[in-house]
Amino acid sequence: MAAQKSENRRFHRISFDAPCELHWQEQVWSTEVLDISLKGALVERPEDWGVPLGEPCELVVQLNGHEAGIVMAVELVHVEGHRLGFKCQYIDIESAMHLRRLVELNLGDPDLLERELAHLID
Repeated sequence: MAAQKSENRRFHRISFDAPCELHWQEQVWSTEVLDISLKGALVERPEDWGVPLGEPCELVVQLNGHEAGIVMAVELVHVEGHRLGFKCQYIDIESAMHLRRLVELNLGDPDLLERELAHLID
């Protein structure tokens, strides 16, 4: 639990309401992102969700309408009521650039962004 709290302090979550898709095996759910960070995302739990903890999924966050802007390989790390928490396992460079810009605009502090990026690399 302490490691999770430490991670939460290092990576600021950005409240971000955007449509997304969750992909697991052959299934796809449409839902909403609640918040996002450089290390993961919190999304609204779809009605028929039954994926077990620890499972790898893909999160596709739509930016600018229906264009896929951020694609992450994620792992389901917690389920709390109507929310699903995912940890980012992999993000491609284009998606990382979109996410960095989003975080940068919301943090409003370039030094804070640089510290978070340094923690991400560690």
